Amino acid sequence: MAKRLFWLILILLGFGLIVLSSASVVQAARQHGESNYFWLHQLEFGILPGLFFLWVFWKMDYRHLRKIALPLLFAALVLMVLVLVPSFGLKINGSRSWLNIGPIAFQPAEVLKLTLIIYLAAWLGQRGEKLKKVEFGLLPFSIIMGFIAILLLRQPDLGMLGIIILIAGGMYFLSGAPVRQSLAIMVVLGLLVFGYASISPTRWQRVTTLFHPTADARGAGWQINQSLIAIGSGGVWGVGLGQSTQKNGFLPETIGDSIFAILVEELGMVGGFFTIILFATFTLFMISIARKAPDGFGALLVSGMCLWVVIQAVVNMTAVTGLMPLTGVPLPFISYGGTSMTAMLAGLGMALNVAQQE
Repeated sequence: MAKRLFWLILILLGFGLIVLSSASVVQAARQHGESNYFWLHQLEFGILPGLFFLWVFWKMDYRHLRKIALPLLFAALVLMVLVLVPSFGLKINGSRSWLNIGPIAFQPAEVLKLTLIIYLAAWLGQRGEKLKKVEFGLLPFSIIMGFIAILLLRQPDLGMLGIIILIAGGMYFLSGAPVRQSLAIMVVLGLLVFGYASISPTRWQRVTTLFHPTADARGAGWQINQSLIAIGSGGVWGVGLGQSTQKNGFLPETIGDSIFAILVEELGMVGGFFTIILFATFTLFMISIARKAPDGFGALLVSGMCLWVVIQAVVNMTAVTGLMPLTGVPLPFISYGGTSMTAMLAGLGMALNVAQQE
């Protein structure tokens, strides 16, 4: 199974680079004077480092990670705190979510996602029946997630917080925790995120636009309306790779959270369904690996990585198609982003090691 998963990862990476190179050509030429800038940057600072870490963790026994799970999470939390320090944190698009250390700029939240999955797999994997007791399961889990939520809300990054809540909640449920506790966690945290979004006019507009996308078509509803135009223009077979009109300054974030719309415009419903099939196959492979894992830690580790990729893919594609509010969540393997790509591939290297020892 390890080899099959590895080849599927390579197919997703190759497909993603092709889509990104087409979606980014106009923006790259305008901003950098080089039409190949973004996909080459993705290859150099996202995919190649990511494949290196994938290989390292594939060859390293995943059980060693259990011993250093807490220090890894602590280091990621320190980086999250540094983001809030003006001399280190970079504010981009209204969110202070980037950390600048010398010549290196990256998103610590992506590192946090990876280390949190490792920590929860180690912690939940050894709880056993204790998870049924509130003082050993629900209470400490809520404290950890509460602290992480505060750090992310300080940036603020609601999209990232939502993804992390869903991943952590899914792992908590899969670890054998009572269903009522898992649902309680999701509902409470969901209400907190919803309440926080409602106190900001800008963030609340994203929610209201979901129900009335044409009410402010040239304002708050611009991105979703242009996204739907792109998807509708693609039809069944698409307008052809490289032939998108929406990437010519009409649709925002064509290399980020809107890239699926460009994909469907150029490759049509066929390209959209092909993308969904790739993610569905990835999910089946990961479920098979988790079920055959040698221990609970390995099973939860693989499950967490699977949740990471699948939840982000579902959130991205449903937001672009107008089924949920836009959150700025990238599409795994396809959207531009070096930190997210590197962290995700490192995590998949751990999953490959579990598959190798199933």
